[in-house]
Amino acid sequence: MLTFAKICMVSLVAVLARWCVSLGDYSGAGKPPMFGDYEAQRHWQEVAVNLPVQEWYKNSSRNDLMYWGLDYPPLTAYHSYLCGLVAKYLKPDWVALNISRGYESYEHKLFMRYSVLLVDVFIFFPAVYWTFAARKPHLTDQDASVKSYLLMLLYPGLILIDYGHFQYNCVSLGLALLAVTSLATNHDVLGSVLFCLALNYKQMELYHAMPFFCFLLGTCLRDIRRGGFWRLVQIGLAVLATFATCWAPFLLDLDTAKQVLNRLFPFARGVFEDKVANVWCSLSVLIKWKQMMTLEQILKILCVTGACLLPSSVDLLCRPSFTKFRYALVNSSLVFFLFSFQVHEKSILIPAFMLPLLVKDGQLVPYIAFMLLYPLLFNAFNPIRPDTAPPTDTQFCISCVGQVFLSLALVIFPPPAGLPDLFPLVISVFSCAHFLLFAAYFHYCQFTAGISVHHSHKTKAANGKNSKTVSKAMNKATVENTTKHKSMANKLKLRKKKHD
Repeated sequence: MLTFAKICMVSLVAVLARWCVSLGDYSGAGKPPMFGDYEAQRHWQEVAVNLPVQEWYKNSSRNDLMYWGLDYPPLTAYHSYLCGLVAKYLKPDWVALNISRGYESYEHKLFMRYSVLLVDVFIFFPAVYWTFAARKPHLTDQDASVKSYLLMLLYPGLILIDYGHFQYNCVSLGLALLAVTSLATNHDVLGSVLFCLALNYKQMELYHAMPFFCFLLGTCLRDIRRGGFWRLVQIGLAVLATFATCWAPFLLDLDTAKQVLNRLFPFARGVFEDKVANVWCSLSVLIKWKQMMTLEQILKILCVTGACLLPSSVDLLCRPSFTKFRYALVNSSLVFFLFSFQVHEKSILIPAFMLPLLVKDGQLVPYIAFMLLYPLLFNAFNPIRPDTAPPTDTQFCISCVGQVFLSLALVIFPPPAGLPDLFPLVISVFSCAHFLLFAAYFHYCQFTAGISVHHSHKTKAANGKNSKTVSKAMNKATVENTTKHKSMANKLKLRKKKHD
């Protein structure tokens, strides 16, 4: 059970772990001229607080888009504006237009770290709490929800990226998690609004868009005679209203809206960015996609993504259930990551193996600490259900040995002179193979989910028919026995009268 004292203790442990990671370096620390993501977030605050909203996504002398131009949706820009207002109030030098580039100080680092922690505690923490509070109690372990809450909050990938590398992924993931839990508790309109907010904070949530669309549409069509049409209208209006509210300042001018879309979907950057564990980067060992593909060919990759996404989406649309929806979320995100264009290494924060990025940011020690401690906590706390099928010891050992070997090779051995990106590329191919296996496994789980449930429904129906038959037979026998008893009683009365 999620008691208040236990939740407070677990939350404090999670905050402590985050703050320990935040004591280290961040992306691009002391590395001019571009620095890193830390500077990108600071620069967005500078732009948002000093320029009118219509100029946030436009290239100008006051807003050089080649220097960390804003390329996230409007909700991120509004968040940057609020942070920029606080920064300007505390110390205007932190966000002075065009003269604060690369600003670094201990006080500013504290401010930026606190800004992440604040939204994390007020968005992601409650989302995780609600997720496990809404679950049915565990049959044998009363603390199962508390343990799951702790494991979710201590997941290494999210902590290392948000508090080490420096980003605000906890906002979009927290909103998406709130949306999933809303659907689980039959609050479809609220879940739709929350997911739209997540999508308008970070376009990475497009990875989860098709499962939300297919699940909501499928359930509405299934219940079309029981209020499904009216629920579909409510969801549609809520989605339109949410997007209109988020995009209102940019919809006043068509050119401004187009500029925002161009920044959100940068086709001109190529098929992938840096060394990522997707199919295109892995195959680039043999085929140099970035050199040979034109913009039109890159757009065709979207057709490949759609084709790979189709089986899971059609299955969820035709046979909607919440179990299938959860599997579809995993399948959709894996398909987008493996086959989409312009994939970034931070786009897959769930099964993440981002050692090259973290080493670059000086986060090797936190990475090692989390990779050693988290599996121990997971094995100790995770309440294994009897119907789950974990991987065999051999498969797990092979995967772990490969990860340890590649980690040591990256840290200890210098790459060959002619192959400076050898180890990051090998890690990408190694991880891509895992993600392909995960995608195949979870597609199988989704397609087979519901078979046993359907069978149980048939069994219940058959049992119901049998029970009805038995009940009818018993009632018939009862009536017959009653009739016999009445006839016998009447005969005895007649005999008594004759005898008298």
